[in-house]
Amino acid sequence: MWEAYVLPDVVSKFEEENNVKFVATFFDGNSEAYNTLRVGGAKEFDLVQADGFWPQLYFRDGLIRSVDYTHVPSAANYLPEFHAEKFKVLTDPASGNKIGYPFCWGAYGITYNAAVVAPEKTGTIECMFDPALSGQLSTSARFEENIALAALLVTDRLGSREKPRPDGKPFNPYVLTDEELDGVKKLLIEQKALLLTRYQDNPTLFQLLQSGAVVAATEFAQVFRQLLTAKDRNPKQDFRHTLKMKEGGLGWVDTWLVTSGVEDGPKLDLCNKFIDRMISSEIMKRIGEVAGCSTTIDLRGISTEEERKVYLMDRSSEIADLFMFDQPSSPEKWERVWSNVQAA
Repeated sequence: MWEAYVLPDVVSKFEEENNVKFVATFFDGNSEAYNTLRVGGAKEFDLVQADGFWPQLYFRDGLIRSVDYTHVPSAANYLPEFHAEKFKVLTDPASGNKIGYPFCWGAYGITYNAAVVAPEKTGTIECMFDPALSGQLSTSARFEENIALAALLVTDRLGSREKPRPDGKPFNPYVLTDEELDGVKKLLIEQKALLLTRYQDNPTLFQLLQSGAVVAATEFAQVFRQLLTAKDRNPKQDFRHTLKMKEGGLGWVDTWLVTSGVEDGPKLDLCNKFIDRMISSEIMKRIGEVAGCSTTIDLRGISTEEERKVYLMDRSSEIADLFMFDQPSSPEKWERVWSNVQAA
């Protein structure tokens, strides 16, 4: 799982109540967790987290099992967008089985200072490639999000989304033709000259935005929240976050999954009980505050207006129009593109 979601006191209480030991192993990303499960981890671990379309890959490979929402009472409190019948990302297309529980959600959108950058300007991904903002832009050092976001702009310019796709399925920014990848490479090389820096961590981006050195940056809205709640906030700054641009946006939903090594019986009941505790309203509110992310459980009834704004509680409907994080169809090609961008 991701370390940010661990609440030690909640885990300790669960251990005491159920006479069990909770042992967590942390990972940096989906690929690492996926590879761990593939080499025997499905028997070693009972629960695993993933985001975007990765759970469908896990299920197809037999690494996780189907789940039953009726055995997890807190699932009744999901926001409308994450109800079992509506959020199809966690439904196996072939069998129709539910394969996981939504946990937290977000996007790789644009955080900007509206006192400097007009809001309508961030309605398009072009904002992050605008020469007029040269030296005042920043993106993360994560190559997959940078390539996928640039792909939305490239495919929009080419008008290639409606053409037959490489996998025969509807357009997905993680499944690109060689022509589209070449366009992405050229675009990212052009952008490189406009960036002040590619930030490595959130504290760095926070300083860049708060100081005014950067006026627009792509990020997961975590820094956006920190900026809104900062004690030394500059009243002349007006930070906002765009989730979906004209060309589209990238979204993620972190989930709880039960591995295929868990059979029906006491262990499955325990897994369901743990997930039920973790997605309860009380715990989810704390998760949002600690991890700095939006939750899939409807917390609006127990939240202030400021909390609803900071945690995008009234904007969850926008998740439906975002392209979910996925595995690049050709990791080797994507890594080659990024190497060329870095070397340029």
